[in-house]
Amino acid sequence: MSVVRLIARDELRLMARNRVAVIAFVLLILLTLVAAASAWTHQRGIATLRARHAHAAEAAFKGQPDRHPHRMVHYGTFIFRPLGPLAAFDPGVDAFTGNSMFLEGHRQNSANFGDVRQSSLLVRFGQLTPAFVLQVVAPLMLIFLGYGALARETERGTLRLLMLQGTSRGQVVGGKLLALGTVALLGGLPAMIGLVAIAAEPGALAVPMLVIALGYAAYLALWAVLILLVSALVGRTRDALLALVALWAVTVVLLPRVAPDLAGAAVPLRNRLQTEVAVARDLRTMGDSHNPDDPHFARFKQAVLDRYGVATVEQLPINYKGIVAIEGERLTASLYDRHAKASYAAQARQIGLVDRVGLLSPAIALRSLSMAAAGTGFAGHRRFLEQAEAYRYALVQRLNRMQMEAVSYADDGATDAGADRRKRVAAHNWQAVPDFRFVGPDGHALAGDALPGLAVVLGWLAGASGLLALATRRLGAR
Repeated sequence: MSVVRLIARDELRLMARNRVAVIAFVLLILLTLVAAASAWTHQRGIATLRARHAHAAEAAFKGQPDRHPHRMVHYGTFIFRPLGPLAAFDPGVDAFTGNSMFLEGHRQNSANFGDVRQSSLLVRFGQLTPAFVLQVVAPLMLIFLGYGALARETERGTLRLLMLQGTSRGQVVGGKLLALGTVALLGGLPAMIGLVAIAAEPGALAVPMLVIALGYAAYLALWAVLILLVSALVGRTRDALLALVALWAVTVVLLPRVAPDLAGAAVPLRNRLQTEVAVARDLRTMGDSHNPDDPHFARFKQAVLDRYGVATVEQLPINYKGIVAIEGERLTASLYDRHAKASYAAQARQIGLVDRVGLLSPAIALRSLSMAAAGTGFAGHRRFLEQAEAYRYALVQRLNRMQMEAVSYADDGATDAGADRRKRVAAHNWQAVPDFRFVGPDGHALAGDALPGLAVVLGWLAGASGLLALATRRLGAR
């Protein structure tokens, strides 16, 4: 048996004798298993609930009787954001952004009914998921297991004895690293088993799962290297423990919490009310379809009359009110799109600032990697919003075209006893409307979104390994 393996076996035996270490390791395993099971059960329940509500919303919309098409524009419908199987591993921003949206004419609504807004304040401190356990709890457990791996040998003078017996510094560090790496591997194994179980689910994508597994393996390996690095640089076990706990508190707890607040202060976002006021202000300058004296629609009316070669709207072969509704929806949708793009750009700048802070915190980079590969980050939420808006716009304009083609202008403005019946369109028209179907990215796209975070984690690992190699050369020199 090689010297490195002998040292690793001796270190593992020493850990096994430490009751606190054994209890901590067992608790980590149990916590990871509980997190995987609870997250999986929670995710399955949410998926079932959303599918049921989506089906009920579709049935309610298509079950409407004969109506005026513009009433259906304002009746609207709900759609729900579906999540992929990897959301059970890392739910990302879903609990904060909301999971459903009400679609109606003349406005873009934001997603709502986020779990955090409907739950106790405890939910805001982080959900118990495999990702959370591996990002936050596992490094702390490794710290308490390995903080004295090298500092203990230096403090007791046993390192010099090992070197006098022909053991090199590199073999000592290699053995300690092998032992701590084995513990890290065993600690992350339950989460990886859960990840493999997810692979059996329909819709699971292999490439993002491999990226997630690689990212978390590199993250745990990084902490094993950092622990030995600090233990090698600090001569006393107590000082090594304090330094490592401080490093964990700053990089895993403090920076991930502070970075979003700093980004929010540096790049402020408009709230919903401010956006609505801005849209209403801009709409007055562009054109108001509900104002008969509006200059834009006066020019639009004349252009329509010229196109059909008639003198009045009553002579048009189609319903002028439907044409106005189409043009009004086009204007409001373009305004909302412009403000939405500005909001997306601001949020992208915020995320960019957080990612730059992630250069100082591998936990931030890992979180970015994990959410991107699972499709539960900001990019996934934005994809849902954009597809929802495209569906909403197509739905509303379809209903507006029904008003233009199936309802006469004379009946649309009539107020006699039978006018309401004549304005209605047959219910089979709503029943023919296609349902909303979210189209998610493929595995290669998700993996590509996760590569920047993976590069930061691997960069940290390479840098820490280089520093450990330098520290190894000076080990025991004092």
